[in-house]
Amino acid sequence: MDKILKRTNMCGDLRKEDIGKEVVLNGWVQTKRNLGGLTFVDLRDKTGITQIQFADALQEKANTLGREYCIGVQGTVIERESKNDKLATGFIEVKATDLVIYSEADTPPIYIKDDDNVSGDLRLKYRYLDLRKPIMQDTLAFRSKMNNVIRNFYFENGFTEVETPVLGKPTPEGARDYLVPSRVNPGMFYALPQSPQIFKQLLMVAGTDRYIQIAKCFRDEDLRADRQPEFTQIDMELSFVEQDDILEIQEKFLQRLFKEMRGIDIELPLPRMKWDDAMNKYGSDKPDLRFGFELHDLADVVKDCEFGVFTDALKDGGKVMGIDINGASAKFSRKDIDKMTESIKSFGAKGLVWIRYEKDEIKSSVNKFFDQEQLKKIGEVFDAKEGDLVLICSGKKEVVWASLGFLRRDLADKLGLLDPNDFKLLWVVDFPMFEWSDEENRFMAMHHPFTSPKKEDIHYLETGELDKIYADAYDIVINGYEAGGGSIRIHDRNLQKKIFEVLQLTEEDIKTRFGFFIEAFAYGAPPHGGLAYGLDRLCMLLLGTDDIRRVIAFPKNQNAQCVMSDAPTFVNQNDLDILSIKTTNE
Repeated sequence: MDKILKRTNMCGDLRKEDIGKEVVLNGWVQTKRNLGGLTFVDLRDKTGITQIQFADALQEKANTLGREYCIGVQGTVIERESKNDKLATGFIEVKATDLVIYSEADTPPIYIKDDDNVSGDLRLKYRYLDLRKPIMQDTLAFRSKMNNVIRNFYFENGFTEVETPVLGKPTPEGARDYLVPSRVNPGMFYALPQSPQIFKQLLMVAGTDRYIQIAKCFRDEDLRADRQPEFTQIDMELSFVEQDDILEIQEKFLQRLFKEMRGIDIELPLPRMKWDDAMNKYGSDKPDLRFGFELHDLADVVKDCEFGVFTDALKDGGKVMGIDINGASAKFSRKDIDKMTESIKSFGAKGLVWIRYEKDEIKSSVNKFFDQEQLKKIGEVFDAKEGDLVLICSGKKEVVWASLGFLRRDLADKLGLLDPNDFKLLWVVDFPMFEWSDEENRFMAMHHPFTSPKKEDIHYLETGELDKIYADAYDIVINGYEAGGGSIRIHDRNLQKKIFEVLQLTEEDIKTRFGFFIEAFAYGAPPHGGLAYGLDRLCMLLLGTDDIRRVIAFPKNQNAQCVMSDAPTFVNQNDLDILSIKTTNE
């Protein structure tokens, strides 16, 4: 290569109005066609494709081009003889007068087109090639625009962007931390932030008033389609506010975001649902409102029945609940129901009762325990119609909620009811402050230990009735996903200490882990609260995909590995010695 042709246009920008212009395009060879007297090349960059015509002296050089060669072309825009309505540039082509080959390319292991049908692992291994695809470039551009909308909105509303530390202290609650050894402090470790929680609260003590950050966060936890070990948050905190103030400004942000990114008008105010209602009605604190199949409590109908599975569950303080899959009786066979039963065993369920409401008869898996009149009364709870399929689960309330919550959404998916372009948003509010952990044999904070209990429930801290305490916490839920969450924070140091004690943190734990945080509250802490959105997940939802890896440039796989760079990897013993680390790996 002896020169670089200075680009005048992007490949996707040229139209018939540009006919006659001298242009320079740079990009990659998508395809090449030799038609004898002419050679045609489709040249691609992040904006699209333009067809290039090579003739005469340039044709021989053009014939040496291969797929994914990186080239520059100078030429004149002319009308295309064989037009392509599928391309935005399909009315024109460029008749080349100069060609520079910047670099040659080996045959790529994946084809650069959206519908290549390549395995996910191969896409991740050659991510730099996968990112050349139009759909991936469009996604990167979408996310970039989204970041701009975010910053513009919060700047307009008086927020200050502040970068908080990435190297901090390990946290006592939540997921496992990623630890970073300190070379200059042998045997000591930093932790990568699960969120900027402590620092953003300290910014409120510092008088920043309204803080915003697009922050990188890290959690060492098992992965799934909508979760990554490193992720990005839209993180914020506000002073002198109550819950309504925070929710109001977030609704305006979401309205702006959906309008600018998708052209969708979000009606405000968004509905609010208490956590208890969400669990009892949908079996989830992330209820998907795009379809029905609501949970119904059957305790009153079955409390005196002869079916011991139901009556024993109620005697043990559990629940008997069901969902009605409207008009779906004929769509799911006995084999399908057996698969459903197996699927909910992972949530602790022992079985699933089914009832089919047919024209002349009500059939069920418990016919020998219930007569037709009793089955009819169960159906009346759901307002069941002919052709409906009722599914019932019993046991501990957490098991019943989780099982039916999973089934209602899974079956809605199978029935084609989950339209990714139908957006249902709501706030879930009034979460329990604490939840019991059998593993830890103690109550733990449902969100984090800095969440404020509701004022009317604080007295339960003294009586020890922790299961009666609700928090000033709130989640924004979109189509069955938690898109963000936050809370009003504790700004009274004595109350904060009390919460730590309830969580069984010793004085030494409190001093070691949060001493500086508690001390800061001695110097005038304002009432404050905040929220954080999962930017990756929010972007995923706006694009109508269920794979979070699509919206991240270089994601990890299900084993938290980067198969492209082969991270994580072993390091040599000399490097470990410098860090004063020994490993148990041979």
